[in-house]
Amino acid sequence: MTANLRLGAALAASMAGLLMSGMAFASSITSQSYGATKDGKAVDVYTMTNDGGASVKFLSYGGVIAEINVPDRNGNLGNVVLGFTNIADYEAKSPFFGGLIGRYANRIAKGKFSLDGTEYTLNLNNGANTLHGGTKGYDKVVWTVKPLNDTQAELTYLSPDGEEGYPGNLSIKVVYTWTNDNELKIEYEATTDKPTVVNLTSHSYFNLAGEGSGSIEGQLLTINADAITAYDGGGIPTGEIMPVANTPFDFRHAMPIGARLRSGHQQMINGRGYDHNWVINGAKMGTVGEDAVLYDPGTGRIMSIDSDQPGLQFYTGNFLDGSTYGTSGHEYRQGDGLCLEPQHFPDSPNHPDFASTRLDPGATYKTVTIHKFWTDAS
Repeated sequence: MTANLRLGAALAASMAGLLMSGMAFASSITSQSYGATKDGKAVDVYTMTNDGGASVKFLSYGGVIAEINVPDRNGNLGNVVLGFTNIADYEAKSPFFGGLIGRYANRIAKGKFSLDGTEYTLNLNNGANTLHGGTKGYDKVVWTVKPLNDTQAELTYLSPDGEEGYPGNLSIKVVYTWTNDNELKIEYEATTDKPTVVNLTSHSYFNLAGEGSGSIEGQLLTINADAITAYDGGGIPTGEIMPVANTPFDFRHAMPIGARLRSGHQQMINGRGYDHNWVINGAKMGTVGEDAVLYDPGTGRIMSIDSDQPGLQFYTGNFLDGSTYGTSGHEYRQGDGLCLEPQHFPDSPNHPDFASTRLDPGATYKTVTIHKFWTDAS
């Protein structure tokens, strides 16, 4: 299915432009105030619009991707990510909606790891573990934003030595690019002055039927992976690389997300649904390949995710509990959005057999993720 979905992507993008005939757009990046954080730091919202009128909105706070507005098969634009309408909600209520995640995405067991014989202790924010960087990860800081041209914006942040317990001053640059092919490219780069660990990603919750439209269970997902990293009950890898064959984790062919969501498989029980890391087939740092394809039959929207990362965390919004209301004013419940996060494996610093997340002075961390949107109209 993946190859067939990719066929005609450019044609579909062109068709979407024709369906919005009579509307004239030019690629641009605009900004305006989004208020201020509770400690008084100014926050801006940036809107990246392409020649077809499709757009991405992001905040300087957390680098949060607040909206992605792309056409359905009839050319109607709709926002396909979950989020809020104000900075106060992002600060007080957000389950990492759309944010840049670091210094280490996913979990580190007991908030501890060692480098060169020195043990580092991190802030705990997920039971006995550290999740997504700690109590104040990169999704909760204000980034410096600089538009580079009409399609690209650069976000920078200096994470000081000792922040959340991580060693080294980490200088980070992230570039968002929004193309006329409805392609959101996220490029990450980081350097350090002391040996450290780095694992960066973006944490958007997608619903291709549209934000606030309800469950994602009927959407079809393909993941290019033959195995997952098995977890214990706390979301920490056991070390087992578990084949997906004959399990609810087999998405090697397009499968409705809800088809096996309520399986009694022990790994599903451990994650309260899907909240696992898939081991991407043939992944190689520096070489971008296809990780996953998501398809909504109702709207015809399709999204592919390409990256050079060894893992893909797939999460079905298991902890959305109806206590938050999003951009359109609708309540968010379990399964109303899903995350697909290219990254290194969880707890890699404590698993020598996993791909290393170590970064040394003089080296540069680089990775890229590409989200491409099109429809089945072609």
